Amino acid sequence: QVQFVESGGGLAQPGGSLTLACAPSGFTVDRYAMGWFRQAPGKEREEVSCIASSSIGGTYYSNSVKDRFTISRDNTKNMLYLQMNNLKPDDTGVYYCATKPSYYCSGEFDYWGQGTQVTVSS
Repeated sequence: QVQFVESGGGLAQPGGSLTLACAPSGFTVDRYAMGWFRQAPGKEREEVSCIASSSIGGTYYSNSVKDRFTISRDNTKNMLYLQMNNLKPDDTGVYYCATKPSYYCSGEFDYWGQGTQVTVSS
C-alpha cells in the first residue's frame, strides 16, 4: 500500500524559509511523478509543484511559487522535498505530498499524504 508522511511544516515569518519532506512507504520516489499540493481555508486544493519521474526529468511550479520554491528528490534516502523560500502569508495552508502511476506531471494525482500545516504570519 502506498502511504506518505509529510513533515517540516510549522510557523514562519514572511520572508522566511521552510523545508517540507515526504517519506513514502511502499513506493520509491524516483519511479513516477510526484507533486506537492496545498489547500488554504475556504479555497480549492492547488497544485504547487511537480517533479516527473527520474527517467523522464523535468519540474513544474505554479506561477505563485515560481522562483521561490524548489522541488527535489533524494533517491538514496527515498525522500521528496519542497524547499520554500521568501514565504508569503498567501503560502499558508495544508501541504500534501502526492503521486500517481505516471511518469509525467500532467493529469490527476491518485495517492495522498495526510498533510502538514504551513503558517506564514508575523
